[in-house]
Amino acid sequence: MMSSALVLSSHAAPVAKPNILILYADDMGYGDLGANNPASKIPTPHLDRLAGEGMRFTDGHSSSGICTPSRYAMLTGRHHWRDFHDIAQAFGGTVFKPGQLTMPAMLRQQGYETACIGKWHLGMDWEAIRKPGTPKNSIEFSDFDWTKKFPGGPIDHGFDYYFGDNVINFPPYAWIENDRLPIAPDITLKKTPGSTKEGQWECRPGPGRSDWDFYKVLPTLTEKGVAYIQSRKGKDRPFFLYFPLPSPHAPIVPTAEFDGKSKAGAYGDYVVQTDDSCGKLLTALRESGFDANTIVVFSSDNGPENYAYARDEKFDHWSAAPFRGLKRDIYEGGHHVPFIIKWPGVAKAGTVSEALISQVDLMATFAAQAGVALPANAAEDSYNFLPWLTGEEKKSPRSTMIHNTNPKDYAIRDGDWLLIDAKTGAARVAGAAWNKKHQQPADDGQAVELYNLKEDIGQRHNLAEKNPDKIIQMQDLMKKIRTQGHSAPRLDKK
Repeated sequence: MMSSALVLSSHAAPVAKPNILILYADDMGYGDLGANNPASKIPTPHLDRLAGEGMRFTDGHSSSGICTPSRYAMLTGRHHWRDFHDIAQAFGGTVFKPGQLTMPAMLRQQGYETACIGKWHLGMDWEAIRKPGTPKNSIEFSDFDWTKKFPGGPIDHGFDYYFGDNVINFPPYAWIENDRLPIAPDITLKKTPGSTKEGQWECRPGPGRSDWDFYKVLPTLTEKGVAYIQSRKGKDRPFFLYFPLPSPHAPIVPTAEFDGKSKAGAYGDYVVQTDDSCGKLLTALRESGFDANTIVVFSSDNGPENYAYARDEKFDHWSAAPFRGLKRDIYEGGHHVPFIIKWPGVAKAGTVSEALISQVDLMATFAAQAGVALPANAAEDSYNFLPWLTGEEKKSPRSTMIHNTNPKDYAIRDGDWLLIDAKTGAARVAGAAWNKKHQQPADDGQAVELYNLKEDIGQRHNLAEKNPDKIIQMQDLMKKIRTQGHSAPRLDKK
């Protein structure tokens, strides 16, 4: 059992405890956000306003190029690759270790009300409610006793409240509240009706509601998020709301009112709806009087899905602009994501930062704000950005970061240099048309790839052959970080 005990920090911390809202998009590219990309064909006025009110990071990263690992890393301050690489599969169990300290658990110990509304995708113990005698791999709706509570979900990992559907394209296709399904599935969904507005359904078969409507998922979650914020008005305790959106991940299902709102097809329209959803929660903060005392973070779990290639060809909109690569890749486009922090009185409004930052750094930063020191077996890769955000420290705390999606392939960032310790950083090879349009040369056949991102953010020019010593240095650094069990300083750990 891992210890989750926290102790008071020797560092002074702000007296008032701000509320915290994390808006976490799914498969949204860096170049989809208007504030990041003036050439974007997608209007994002609410998130652009958030960027103007906070600090926009141009060098912000998720831990992985896919869903579950990035979420795990952000909520634990520990890089996913120390523990696993793949997503939590449909009906898969929790990815957290017993007793592992999570961000919501840490904040709850400091007096916060904690809630998760939206996509979980970190596993739940569905086997606990399987009826005796049913085959273990069977996924018929009648195989489960839906009247029972299931363990291993959000409320067992630090959240006081959860509402969502776990994953929009995974069963059960029904609403989950806390640790049960208020209305039980009554069918086994094996084929989705009709067609999506772009791409594929990507839905796994399994239990669901006969009246389930995928188009209502984002609107319903948004209503719940707004209602939660409004319900905190007049309460004494601060709140932490983690709002992981199901969008713009497939199935791409923008509601009719958003059709044609972008110039980037249905996906672009879905991003507009995602922006609108975030805007509704931000409006609720303002109207409830929380705006001046709430930290708001916006980011995405990874880069855009491979439908981006067709979108670029048809609409001249590159979702990962200005980067090379997409979801699953260890090229920048796989994990270099939108990243905004609005922190009234701390992060200077309207600023743009080039500091290297990861979502794993939120854990230590929030811990410092709450005035606690993390135990040695928690947040092993999380850097405390609070002194840097307040201006107490002028130098950014982070200069190095390891990127990974596939178990065999790693990359390491060190300053301006990026080493892909593999023959390629792509999980799927880009087509000739994309390479030609974006002036991407053919693969040179070298065993590794080395880039200077300050000079070549598009990763077009492999400098490996000219810098053998740099490669060795970075490989040694990566080996050290991977084997020592942590990458963040341990000075404040007890």
